[in-house]
Amino acid sequence: MASKNDFQRIDEYTWELPKDYRGDMRVPVRLFVDEELFDAAFGDRSIEQLVNTATLPGIVKYAMALPDMHQGYGFPIGGVAGIDASSGVISPGGVGYDINCGVRLLASNLDWEEIEPFVDELMDALYQSCPSGLGGDGRVRVNKRELDNLLSDGASWALKQGLARQKDVEHTEEHGRLHGADPSKVSQRAKERGLSQVGSLGSGNHFLELDVVRAVYEPEAADAFGLREGQIVVQIHCGSRGFGHQVCDDYVKKLQSAVQKYDIRLPNRQLVCAPIDSPEGQAYYGAMACAVNYAFVNRQVLAMGAREAFERVLAGNVRDFDLRQIYDVAHNIAKFEDHQVNGHSARLCIHRKGATRCFPPGHEAVPADYRQVGQPVLVPGSMGTASYVLVGRQRAMELTFGSSCHGAGRTMSRTAARKKVWGHDLRDALEQEGIAVRASSMKGLAEEAPLAYKDVSHVVETVHGLGIAHKVARLEPLGVIKG
Repeated sequence: MASKNDFQRIDEYTWELPKDYRGDMRVPVRLFVDEELFDAAFGDRSIEQLVNTATLPGIVKYAMALPDMHQGYGFPIGGVAGIDASSGVISPGGVGYDINCGVRLLASNLDWEEIEPFVDELMDALYQSCPSGLGGDGRVRVNKRELDNLLSDGASWALKQGLARQKDVEHTEEHGRLHGADPSKVSQRAKERGLSQVGSLGSGNHFLELDVVRAVYEPEAADAFGLREGQIVVQIHCGSRGFGHQVCDDYVKKLQSAVQKYDIRLPNRQLVCAPIDSPEGQAYYGAMACAVNYAFVNRQVLAMGAREAFERVLAGNVRDFDLRQIYDVAHNIAKFEDHQVNGHSARLCIHRKGATRCFPPGHEAVPADYRQVGQPVLVPGSMGTASYVLVGRQRAMELTFGSSCHGAGRTMSRTAARKKVWGHDLRDALEQEGIAVRASSMKGLAEEAPLAYKDVSHVVETVHGLGIAHKVARLEPLGVIKG
C-alpha cells in the first residue's frame, strides 16, 4: 500500500501519487483533501482501491477521490473516474450496489415558528407516508408491464401517472431519465424485487429529514434556488432499493467471464468490467440505466408522500403547506459526458461512486432557472448533524470532471458503530437536542451514529476551499426518519 511519502503535494488541497508508483497504473492518482483528511485517508484501503482504479483500460487524466473518500467495493466511495467512451471499460464497482443513491431537496414557504407546534404530528405523518425499513413495501405497486415502462422512462413515467409535477422533472438531474435504459437486460429476480418497493426509503444510511435553513452564505445562488434563513425544507436520501442491488450483483457475476474474454488484467476482481462498446458492457449500461430511472421515480414518489403528509397535518393551520422541489441529484452513477482532456473535447463515461455531479454556471445541463448561478449540489450530513447546499463552479470541470463530494463519508464500519452505540441511547440523545426521531430499527439507528462519520462541515470547507463548489446554505435537522 502507498505511504504518505509516496505522494507529492500539488497545493493546499491536492495530493498526487505518480503514475510510475506501480507498473500497471495508466494514470496518476489524485486526492482532493486537506492535510488532516489526507492523513485520515490511510486508515482503510481506499487509497489502494484508487491505485487499482488507475489501472482500468481507457481511464484518462487521473483516478481521483474527494474529501469524503472511504473504502468501498472495487472503487473507493468518493471516487471519480473518467473513462474514454470509445476505448475504455465500464465497471459496476465504479457505480456501486445502490445504483443512483441520491438526494432530493424540497422547500416550503414556512418558517420554523409556524410548524413548531406540529413537529411531532408532522413526523408521524411523514413516517406513515414514506415507508422505510429493510425490505419493506413502497407507496406504489406496479405490475410487470408498468415496471418496464417505469424503468425505460423514469420521471416521465411518474409525470404521466400523476405522481410528479413538471417542475419536479425539470429540477432533477437528467430530467429524471437516463437514456439507454433497456429492461430486457434486467434479470427477472431484479424485477421481482422492484415490483413492490417503489416509493420506499429502505434502510442503511437512507433517511428523510425535516430541516431548517440556519445560514445562507451565497445570497445570489440562495435566491435563485428559493432558500432563505429560517425556512423549513425536507431532504430525501435513498436509491434504487433491492432492484438496483440485484442489478449490480447480477453483473458483478456476469462480467467475470468478460474480463477473461477481452483479456483485461485487473489487480482486484472487484473491479470487474467490460469494454463499453462490447455486448456485455452495453448490457450492463442498459440495466444500470434502468436502476437509475427506478431510483429517480422512487424519490419522486416519496416526495409526493411528503407533500401529502404536509397537507394532512398543516392544512388549515398554516398559510401555505406546499413543498416545491429545489433539486434531485445522483451520487452513484455512470454517465456519458463531454469533458476537456489535454485541451480537447472527449466523450467520457464518468463513473461517480459516492460523488455528486457539480456543473457550473452556464452549463446547458443546469436547469434554465438556475443556469446563471450553477447547479445545486446537495451534501447531506450524518444523522443529527448539518447538511449543506452548494453550487457548482467552473473549477470542478477543470479538476474533477464536474464532480463534488456526496456527504460526510464514513470513518467506522456499521459493525463497529453498533459496538460503540446503543440505538435507544442515541435516539434519546438526539431528542434531547430537539431532533424528533422515527426509526424502524434501533440497530439501524446505531449504525448511522454521527461518530461513525467524518465532520461534514470539514468536508464541505475542503470542497469550498478547492473551488469546485461554493457553500450556499446550511441545513440543520428538526426531525429524522431512518429505516
